[in-house]
Amino acid sequence: MHEIEPFYNWRDYYVSSEDEASPFYGREYSEFQFSQKIYNFFIHPQWDDFGSPTLYLKIIYADYEAGFGVIELIGEWNDCIHNDIMIMRDEVIEPMMSEGLNKFILIGENVLNLHGSDDLYYEEWFDNLGDDGWITGVNFLDHVMEEFKANNIDSYVNFGGELHECNWRNFTPSIFCAFVEEQMTRRLLC
Repeated sequence: MHEIEPFYNWRDYYVSSEDEASPFYGREYSEFQFSQKIYNFFIHPQWDDFGSPTLYLKIIYADYEAGFGVIELIGEWNDCIHNDIMIMRDEVIEPMMSEGLNKFILIGENVLNLHGSDDLYYEEWFDNLGDDGWITGVNFLDHVMEEFKANNIDSYVNFGGELHECNWRNFTPSIFCAFVEEQMTRRLLC
């Protein structure tokens, strides 16, 4: 796991530690000192700790004018024991929303498991986005999406279709966000 880095090819467009509106503004990273772990496995030091012992993230893009935030995740999403959604919402999402973001793209190909609980924090997050806001999950593993569905979280986070197995790394951030918004608009119109 220590070799899995957050996606860095968009660093010419956005760096969360250099963004004054980011919850991670001013954070410094080591390329050589591995200190963060998911269970007994070290992870790359570029991932951001937001308070969960098993889930880490990286804000890889934010566009405040268009309202987009793209967040890449790694680890085990555990709402049963650690209430990861509450921590993420309080520490990351709400500060981003206070800066005007209301369209969230969660990249989940490195989320290995989800242990769901209730959907109240997801519902509250969704309700606070406004009429044109949404949350979507891109490239989550099939068994993780099934767990989201089993816990009714898919009522608030959109999965599947063109968003599943999307080759998002080939896009620039603005084109990727436009692609996802087009998918979401099609879903909302149906």
